[in-house]
Amino acid sequence: METESEPYVRLAALRQLHQAVAELTTARSLADTLQTVADGVLRGLGFELAAVNLVRPDGDLVVAAVAGSPAAEALMAGRVGSRTSWDRRLAMGERWGDLCFIPHTEGWMLDDDDVPQWHTDGPAPRFPDEWHARDRLFAPLYVAPNGGGELLGVISVDRPRNGRRPGAWGREALQMYAFQAAIAISNARLRANMQRALVRLEREQQALRASEESFRQAFEYAPSGMAVAEMGGDDHGRLVRTNDALCRLLGRPAAALRRSSFSDIVHPEDIGTLLRTSAEGGRAELRLARRDGTYVWVSLRNSVVADTTDGPRFLLTHVEDIEERKRHELQLAHRASHDSLTGLPNSAELRARLGARLCASPPTPLAEAFAASAAACADPSDPRSFRPGGPEPFDGLEGFEGTSPVPYDHHVHLVAPAEGPADDGAKGLAVLFCDLDGFKSINDRFGHHTGDAVLIEVARRLTSGVRDGDTVARLGGDEFVVLADGLGTADAEDLAVRLRSAIMPPIRVDGRAVRVGASFGIGWASCGMTAEEVLASADQRMYVEKRSRSKGNRRAAG
Repeated sequence: METESEPYVRLAALRQLHQAVAELTTARSLADTLQTVADGVLRGLGFELAAVNLVRPDGDLVVAAVAGSPAAEALMAGRVGSRTSWDRRLAMGERWGDLCFIPHTEGWMLDDDDVPQWHTDGPAPRFPDEWHARDRLFAPLYVAPNGGGELLGVISVDRPRNGRRPGAWGREALQMYAFQAAIAISNARLRANMQRALVRLEREQQALRASEESFRQAFEYAPSGMAVAEMGGDDHGRLVRTNDALCRLLGRPAAALRRSSFSDIVHPEDIGTLLRTSAEGGRAELRLARRDGTYVWVSLRNSVVADTTDGPRFLLTHVEDIEERKRHELQLAHRASHDSLTGLPNSAELRARLGARLCASPPTPLAEAFAASAAACADPSDPRSFRPGGPEPFDGLEGFEGTSPVPYDHHVHLVAPAEGPADDGAKGLAVLFCDLDGFKSINDRFGHHTGDAVLIEVARRLTSGVRDGDTVARLGGDEFVVLADGLGTADAEDLAVRLRSAIMPPIRVDGRAVRVGASFGIGWASCGMTAEEVLASADQRMYVEKRSRSKGNRRAAG
């Protein structure tokens, strides 16, 4: 695939891969899905030839789809390779995660097996990772990741467009695509089976009753939630059937559920996800409301039950409780972005929030005028309330009529307000760098337990002293940073004084009163600067302020 040292090329390939994966859910029949899988390898993964070998009921594998070469398709399509030969291939060569790569130096061992293949001779590789014409790369298809579950088939790929063996990123992309392809093929099989069953059951009333009873038992006694919903007509989306597991999960009786649809009980933020999933089939993770008003995270897996003549009729939905997994994911995300001692955003999260407000272009007079106009349009009670699409900020700005304020959408330049006598009353994003005075002596005299308790209390006092929406973060040690938007120079100085005063009162730990002071440096975020430069500027000003104050004014002994 693309050279891994070129991120922009990788991003373009990732978009192509995303499109290829998205197309897997649009195919209706099993044959369409298989061909879409083969075509997606070419469009999204950078190979020129791909074949999908599908496991048949007898265990052997048939070449079900070929993409990239009409000659290869004519030679291979419909031919069968024995399971024994395939198992031998998948046990050979190099393991790239779930992938199996058999280099040309070992390929001669496969020339006499019965697996259909297309390859030509070629010259010896000119460099170590050059793709050889007789190299083979296979991606097994499992419904579960990491080789788990039943083997559905194998994708074989050939001829990378860049002439190189896939690197780490390319291998990961192929593995991910194979997993998504397995899900799509599994769903397509389910849809095909259900379509055939419906046609057969419509023609045979006796078979209909027997199959209905079998389905009823499987549906009712399934350990996870199941539901059947109407598709089309005035009752589109209405639940016509639910099982006991779903009723228990949501704390709602079956009669109440039958009067509603999933759109009536889904979390408002997840309604778009639900509607897209219902229309296309497939899978989604969203929140459903319980009877007590709380929400539970579930995984919905949908299959469209279609009539061959009239089109889709019902949506069969499997509802799995994933609340515990989601809670664990949120905990991991919180731990990664927050300080474990104080619960404040950590250094990485602070830099991410600050960097999100900055762009690489330094402010120009035009951008400064736009920022001032945006601030004038904002809600005075919320200095961050300006949003694109609100009041037009450039109406009436003399000298800028008809001019685009910034060269890209949805960004308002951050501009540092003037300081000192030249204070122009402008507002900006203030960065207050806080370093505790006397904290080391507390650690040395009373131990880290007392020091930790002091840090926790200082974090609480800082958080209580700022507005909702401001950020208080801990960089590490006894250093804290406050991001406060919409402040002028005088406002920022007043905030620093208030926070310093909030920190100074004694802190009681295990019956002992200790005190710390604080030195604040005020910096300003401005486009054209990096987050590191902004923090370094505030840090430097903090040290200037600390040195300018007498030691007596900075003491904080216990």
